[in-house]
Amino acid sequence: MKNFFQKNGIMMLAAVTVVAVLLCVASALSSQTGFLQNAGGVIASPFRAVGSAVSGWFSSISQRFEDVEALQQENADLKKENAELQRQLDQTKIDSEENQRLRNLLNLRQQRRDFTFESAIIVDRSTSNWSRVMTLNKGTSSGIAVGNCVVDDQGNLVGVIREAGLNWSTITTILDTDSSLGARVFRTGEVTVAMGDLALMETGRLKLSYLEGESSLINGDLIVTSGLGGYYPSQLVIGSVEEIRTDDNGLTRYAVLAPKTDLDSLSEVFVITSFDTVD
Repeated sequence: MKNFFQKNGIMMLAAVTVVAVLLCVASALSSQTGFLQNAGGVIASPFRAVGSAVSGWFSSISQRFEDVEALQQENADLKKENAELQRQLDQTKIDSEENQRLRNLLNLRQQRRDFTFESAIIVDRSTSNWSRVMTLNKGTSSGIAVGNCVVDDQGNLVGVIREAGLNWSTITTILDTDSSLGARVFRTGEVTVAMGDLALMETGRLKLSYLEGESSLINGDLIVTSGLGGYYPSQLVIGSVEEIRTDDNGLTRYAVLAPKTDLDSLSEVFVITSFDTVD
């Protein structure tokens, strides 16, 4: 087939040319249009078709660019709208959390009318192998003093004020190894001591020591401050019993307490600057 076109291509081209000329002559004889005009039309027709195709192609490309720009603008508008909706959602969450905090505080104040509270913001945290300390943005000028108990917005014990300056103070948290509080088993009234423990502190737990020999303590028991001696307020929730263990000497038992407050998530606390003592 290839050889056929190579040998006969010139003859075929000549034949096509003769046919074209004859068509032009026939067209000229059968109409009022001149021969040269028809011949020009025949020759120009393919070029007009090509020109029309090229023009259509450029128009299509131009339309595509316009469509892309429109989609890009629409995408930008959607991103902006999404960002605004996300901002509103975040603000709604913040407002909801603030409302819940205020409701908790109001409830706390109503439940413990014997307390005077001073709110404070946690501005720093210090954590080491043996201590858990927080720094507050208020101090003695706000009525805060060493020995004041500190609670969260639900009344759970956070710790005790260790140092107090004019506009700052530090908290020894209930997990700190220096922490030791008179405690009571809410269910039975058994008096014990809740204290920080070096080994337990790493797991976010504290120790309940000096259990009675016939103690009926069970897992889940709620532990609160005893208030005995008038040094600390009574009925502040410390935590709940998670596990009961026996000391290494095998003679005494102690309990592992899980704090009720989440020390890591706190940003604001409430210092009890005065309270009614328990006789």
